[in-house]
Amino acid sequence: MKSTYALTILAAACLAASCSFHDPRAAQSDPVKPVALELKTSTPFRFVAYGDTRFHDPADYESANPAVRRALVAAIDKENPAFISIGGDIVYNGYDSKDWQDYDSETAVWREHKIPVYPALGNHDLHESRAVPAPSPSALANYFQRYPELQNSRFYSARAANTLMLALDSSLDETSGPQAQWLASQLDHLPSGVDFVFFVFHHPPYTSSSDNNKAAMGGGHSARSAEQALAKFLEERQQNTRARFIVFSGHVHNYEHFEHAGVTYFVTGGGGAHPYLILHPKDDLYQDNGENYHYLTIDVAANSAKVVMHKVVMKDGTPVWSVPDTVTITAPAAAKASAAADRK
Repeated sequence: MKSTYALTILAAACLAASCSFHDPRAAQSDPVKPVALELKTSTPFRFVAYGDTRFHDPADYESANPAVRRALVAAIDKENPAFISIGGDIVYNGYDSKDWQDYDSETAVWREHKIPVYPALGNHDLHESRAVPAPSPSALANYFQRYPELQNSRFYSARAANTLMLALDSSLDETSGPQAQWLASQLDHLPSGVDFVFFVFHHPPYTSSSDNNKAAMGGGHSARSAEQALAKFLEERQQNTRARFIVFSGHVHNYEHFEHAGVTYFVTGGGGAHPYLILHPKDDLYQDNGENYHYLTIDVAANSAKVVMHKVVMKDGTPVWSVPDTVTITAPAAAKASAAADRK
């Protein structure tokens, strides 16, 4: 499965009537059947997860850090991943074709090396504007033009070896309506060979960031009730599922790492958007309170997934890398076998 350009530009009317977020949470009908992608690979394999890249005018340093963004793209390319997952806010304004052209230009090396990109929608990707005339592509049309393999699916699945990735649209309700029904069906009918289920969506269920931190901490977002309800659903399902659940979210421009009821959560919003500072509490398994531009590599083996956070700091225009957080997550079946062996 390769991420390529569509041959024609999709024409669509603007989905919102004002220069603001497009949040169709109230509209629960989705006429498009979610696509099921399959990547032909085998274990071991590596993929990359990160988000909040905000591709935009590289002369604008206020909305994002273009030097960091380019350094991350280049480093990710060198990882030679089986695919790249971007957890939303790919561009600064979804309606702006120039932002998408910046995305095209800055990530050209990924297409040159035929690296698939499996995205999730963020609130910035859904930005609409009255300034865009009706015949021009809407935000969603710009998005689907870059990812034609999604076949207009706002949420979808992607199978790779012993893993299943479920990409959700957190502008739609995740615990009721068509998306929730699809999600429950996916978990009800997990293939027996799936050891890990990766969930990718923009708004995090757990974060120590806060809407109240905007002045003191350079910006922030609180966890929303919708994603908190989703987390409860996943944690309840995890107790009776042989596969391990791992969640990647963004929206908060930093890095966080939580474990709740057997589910591992990563906030990976360090793709270039201006940073938010976070005071990490004790239940956060990562404790550095500073800025964090980064990407994650996930090395999947037969019974384990090793997640490594690669942090970058620009010094005199040169990227300096470190690896401040690493965790190996074991599939439940393998963990039970190990525990039984230890008891003998």
